[in-house]
Amino acid sequence: MKNIQNMMKQAQQLQTKMADMQAKLAEVEMTGEAGAGMVSVTLNGKGEMRRIKIDKSLVDPEDVETLEDLVVAATNNAKQRVEEHVAGEMSKVAGGLPLPPGMKLPF
Repeated sequence: MKNIQNMMKQAQQLQTKMADMQAKLAEVEMTGEAGAGMVSVTLNGKGEMRRIKIDKSLVDPEDVETLEDLVVAATNNAKQRVEEHVAGEMSKVAGGLPLPPGMKLPF
């Protein structure tokens, strides 16, 4: 019975830590770049786009596809950085708590 109470206490602590982490993620910003920095996209820790910057020299009505590709690449780069940051924060929060295989946090 004591183990169950201990597990419940740990779960409550984890839930509190998760809520704190999620609130902080909204404030974190990660920037991804493409085209040697000519396109940059900034996402917050929740994956919401905050800014996009495009070098004026890339704006060519005859070559829209290149600009589109660079925006996609910069967004994917920013997304990867956000995911790495979130994974690092999650390992801090859930450190020591064994999770079943395949279970991802946040839920």
